[in-house]
This record gives sequence, structure tokens and C-alpha cells, in this order.
Amino acid sequence: MTEPISPASVEPTPDLAPERFAEMASRIEAEVGGFIVGQHQLVRQTLISLLAGSHALLEGVPGLGKTMLVRTMADALDLGFSRIQFTPDLMPADIVGTNIIVEEGGERRFRFQQGPIFSNLVLADEINRATPKTQSALLEAMQEHRVTVAKQQYTLSEPFFVLATQNPLEMEGTYPLPEAQLDRFFFKIDVPFPTEEDLVAIMERTTGVDQPRVGKAATGADVLAMQRLARDVPIASHVMAYAIRILRATHPETERVPEIVKSYVRYGASPRGAQAIVLGAKIHALLDGRFNVAYGDVQAVAPPALRHRIILNFEGEAEGISTDSVVRAIIAETPTEPAE
Repeated sequence: MTEPISPASVEPTPDLAPERFAEMASRIEAEVGGFIVGQHQLVRQTLISLLAGSHALLEGVPGLGKTMLVRTMADALDLGFSRIQFTPDLMPADIVGTNIIVEEGGERRFRFQQGPIFSNLVLADEINRATPKTQSALLEAMQEHRVTVAKQQYTLSEPFFVLATQNPLEMEGTYPLPEAQLDRFFFKIDVPFPTEEDLVAIMERTTGVDQPRVGKAATGADVLAMQRLARDVPIASHVMAYAIRILRATHPETERVPEIVKSYVRYGASPRGAQAIVLGAKIHALLDGRFNVAYGDVQAVAPPALRHRIILNFEGEAEGISTDSVVRAIIAETPTEPAE
């Protein structure tokens, strides 16, 4: 018989005022930005994913600092951190843990040995290098914040986030993530190559004697309070309807969709895409110091919320159409007011 594990508890904090939210978020971005050169949009979108209580997928070629960003974010938030390096021979038990036999008082019994998934912030490094069987081991943890081993359920501690990195699929030795697992990621964030100015700053910081240090900008309890406040942000019915029109415009069978959708999209985004747009827009408004959601907030978060939820057809793949170009066309052609 296995012994259930009690999740680590976080002391609750009083509800935050909206101005405190923006102040605390700015402090987090400043701490992370002091270590990660440039990449303001990358840091902002990663922070929005965390404050939504969800997960993010970071895609870029090796060497762009994806792993360093996640580790720095964990340090700035004073969260428990674990890293899982995904490889083709990684097994599900290497992620969630397994039962081992121990001898106590002359008796042998099973004891559950926790895997690295039992942490607050889990870095799934190069997730698309593992086989689909191993990738699927994260599904229950990401959706339910718990894992099941030998019919016994174990609850993960809060806050819990999975930040996964992946190399572009055209690189050798990668396994595409299934659509069901991609849909669990709140945002898919592209990691751009640094500018020449940023590269100079990176060389100065990484090849010199003095190394920057990350300070503690918030705690796990602060993060939970920020998550609660984010869900309290009001959104007007016409702004909500605009977000839904953007989602529906990703489906080629919908009336009055852009021509690029009709020609090159096979399947549109799921309802989780609309959830990500609305919640992401609420957090985007708070980060801007506002306690209401505007059309611009919806437009700002739509690309990372939808780019991994749109499935192109064969013609789109053959023509080299990107889902980003599809989302841009949808935003440009979807009116803020419903068509009569």
C-alpha cells in the first residue's frame, strides 16, 4: 500500500489591489530583465502565462536562453524548481516517479518516490525530443495538477507551472507534440534571435568576471494572489464577443473569414483558445495599470494564444504558410463591432 503525499502548502496572502499587481509584476520583469538581455516581449508573455496559472511552450533554436529564462523566473519568484531534460530514452516514471520497495521494522512495503514533476515550476527542456509515450506523462499533471501512479493519486503543490522548450520541428531527432497536448499550453511563445545590440550586451555579461544575480521579487503566495486578482478583472460583453469572433474566424467553415483561413486552415482553435485570449487580455490590462479589458489587450495576446491551436492543411504546409500570418490576417480583418 502506498502512502499518500501531502502537497506543500502556501500561506494565503490578502487580496491584492490592482496597483499592487502592476507594481509587483514590474518588479518581477525588472529582476528577470536584469539577467535576460532584451527579449521584453518574451519575458512579458511568459509572465502572463504564469499569472494565468497555466503553462507555456517556448520555441526557438538552441542557445537563445530559453532554459536560462525559466530558471531565472523561478529564482525571481522564489519557487521550487526542477528541470527534466527530455531525451528519446526518457521514460514516464522518470517524470512522475515510481513505487519502490523499502524495508521498515522487518517489513517490506511500497513507498512512492517522487519524480521531478513534484515542484512548483517544472522546466521540460527540449520536450519534443522525447517519444509520444513520455510526452503524454505530462498531460494529467498539466490539466489536473495531480498524477496517478498504480491507482494512487498524488496532488501537486501550488502554484504549479510547466514551462516547456522545444526546437523547431525541422531539426533532426524531434517528435511533434500531439494536438491534445499542445492545446494544454496557454501560450506558445516564439524566442527570437537577439539583435546586434543585445548580442553585445550578452557577450559583456557572460564573458566577464562579474555575473548578475537575480533577486527575489515575489513569493508563491504572491503569485496565487495575483492569479486570483486576474480572474476578477471585468471584461465588457462587446470585448468578450470580439475575442470570440477572433476565435471563430480561425475555423474555415465559419462565414466571413479571411481568405487565408479558407485556403490554408484545416482545423481552427479550440475553446481553450478563447479562454487563453480572455484571461491573457485581463492580465495584459493589469500589467498596463488598467482594471478593464480593451480591444488592444485582446489583439496583443491573440498570437501566442492561437498560433499552436491552428492546424494548417496540406496546401498551407506546402506553401510555407505560418500560423502567425493566419492570426495576423484574422486580427486585421475581424471588426471590433459585429457585422450586421
